[in-house]
Amino acid sequence: MVYIKDLKMKYEDKEVLKGINLEIHKGQIIGYIGPNGAGKSTTVKILLGIINGYEGTVKIFGEDISSGNVNYKRRIGYVPETADIYDNLTAYEYLTFIGEIYGMELEQINEKAKKLMALFNIEEVYHSRISSYSKGMKQKLLIISSLLHNPDILFFDEPLGGLDANSVMIFKEILSELVHRGKTIFYSSHIMDVVEKISDRIILLNDGHIVADGSFEELKEKSKEGSLENIFNQLTGFNQHKEIAEEFVAVLQGV
Repeated sequence: MVYIKDLKMKYEDKEVLKGINLEIHKGQIIGYIGPNGAGKSTTVKILLGIINGYEGTVKIFGEDISSGNVNYKRRIGYVPETADIYDNLTAYEYLTFIGEIYGMELEQINEKAKKLMALFNIEEVYHSRISSYSKGMKQKLLIISSLLHNPDILFFDEPLGGLDANSVMIFKEILSELVHRGKTIFYSSHIMDVVEKISDRIILLNDGHIVADGSFEELKEKSKEGSLENIFNQLTGFNQHKEIAEEFVAVLQGV
């Protein structure tokens, strides 16, 4: 599904990716994690064709994305961490716009959109302006828009923001069902316990390099740590949580 060979990327003089090699197969949830600035978002934006100027080879569905053919994008869904959404539109208008971009017929869009909105318990705002939505309702709409065209690869960057507990459980089950039906999911989050529980394979990026790649059980065995959070801290070399927290509170209290 995804093939990456010797992927490098620079922004001016800063090298963000320093030689990434990856092969991603059908029907996996990939937990793609790392500290801020590690190169996660850059990797995803390259795969999505949002940025170029990289070195190396990137193939999706067997085709080199540098060829200029953008048809592969029809088979991709994306929920970014921070999304610009057209607040002045209704959900009906927004989902119609998104669906037609992917070549869907209006009747098909409307039928699927109404059913998906109902399953997320927001059908009553289908014809309301998005500006009136809560954060959680907007997040549900973004998730629906990313899935509407039934893509084969999905990229989710912190997709749980604003969702209530019931919706989080529904969303996790949706991911499981998608993978069961052969979809491939890139899941990027700083919530380690969620990544640990849902991922078939975890890829940890640090300073532009892949420093770990395997199932949670495999990573746990290699590192001898009991949780993904501890593995993350060990491999990224960060172990000052307690000291920083104590100093932070001391500053607050004027100590």
